[in-house]
Amino acid sequence: MIGTKRSGLAAIDLLLKYGARVRAMDSSPLTKQEESHFKFLGVPVVAQDEANIGTATMIVLSPAVPYDLPMLVAARERGIPTIGEVELSSFFLKGPVLGITGSNGKTTTTALTGHLLQRAGIPCQVGGNIGTAVTSLIDSSAAERWNVLELSSFQLESIDHFRAQVAGCLNVTPDHLDRHHTFEIYANAKARMFETQQDGDSAVLNYDDPTCRDFAGRTKAKAVWFSATQRVPNGVWLNGEDLMWDDTAFMQRSQIKLRGIHNVENVMAGAAMAHLAGAPLATIGPAVLIFPGVEHRIEFVRKLKGEEYFNDSKATNVDATLKAVDAFPSGLWIILGGKDKGSDYKPLREPLRQRAKGVLLIGAEPPYAYAAAPIIRKDLEGAIEMTDCGTMERALEYARAHATAGDTVLLSPACASYDQYSNYEERGKHFKHLVTQLL
Repeated sequence: MIGTKRSGLAAIDLLLKYGARVRAMDSSPLTKQEESHFKFLGVPVVAQDEANIGTATMIVLSPAVPYDLPMLVAARERGIPTIGEVELSSFFLKGPVLGITGSNGKTTTTALTGHLLQRAGIPCQVGGNIGTAVTSLIDSSAAERWNVLELSSFQLESIDHFRAQVAGCLNVTPDHLDRHHTFEIYANAKARMFETQQDGDSAVLNYDDPTCRDFAGRTKAKAVWFSATQRVPNGVWLNGEDLMWDDTAFMQRSQIKLRGIHNVENVMAGAAMAHLAGAPLATIGPAVLIFPGVEHRIEFVRKLKGEEYFNDSKATNVDATLKAVDAFPSGLWIILGGKDKGSDYKPLREPLRQRAKGVLLIGAEPPYAYAAAPIIRKDLEGAIEMTDCGTMERALEYARAHATAGDTVLLSPACASYDQYSNYEERGKHFKHLVTQLL
């Protein structure tokens, strides 16, 4: 097993349960607590290098481990199967699978789809990239219970046997190019979920996204579309204020309390997938109306003397930040920066010029190799006023001093968090804590 964090531990537990002899590897040193846990399990932990693969009969990867590491390529050339934690789960998971991928909106749509099924009385459990490792869902899976899974490109790039009876892709825009190297490789990883589908399955795809449109030709599943801009041949579309399933209006746009047109698209995709899994159309609107959204995704935190504060820490790429900016008409003070993922930030120039009062840059600076702030500064130069803040504390101090009534302070970094935080959740919680302390 390569990778010893949440997904890796879940996979190890599963392998041990079925009698496998397991050896663990990780590129990072273990904590004392982790060392004690592996000792208790009787699992040796060795350095992550090719020599320690030895006589392994299978290699299982956590999502954080790139599939194209040279040592893994060499292992496959020697005939050693290399699979991810999601592929491993597919041999044991009971019940139908509803898989959701996309560059942005996966977590919101996965949580929403699970909510829609639950409100319709359809048994389901939710996991994957959203929080609970898929291998941790096996014991609670059942033949009549849907497994609603958020799935990233990291989790999908190595699947072969894994199959989703209902699969959805929300959008595909450049992301994780530091890992996948090219957009084509990244998109191909997303496509794997549709390529493993079979006759009788359903593929829910964004009609307005050319890469999603392409996936329809790479699957045996029936394409079901969604679009916020036009009528679709088969599926969900927006007709003024009505959300339509083909010719049937099933809910009003006003029932969607989440900000932004991208969330209208998320609701359309979630509605389509939930309906394909058995939820009656009549139950969807009332369920959407009471859906609270998810933490760290355009999450309202506080109103203070006229200005509002929103936590969008989950915006770890440029397209996610564009969607967040589009959700606010003007008066933005936006916090950008963190670990760069090979992104082009220039698409933010015009939207920020039109809607923002200033950019507050955070994150590690060079010599840190992946510092995003200098790249953002170069890509946005001349379009918007930028202030180098470095830390979240200083960014909020500046925003509090300069924002006026009616303004919005938005954390929507367009970058990964790993330069200053363990993950985007920690970054978002820190932002919220600091906002609650503002006077």
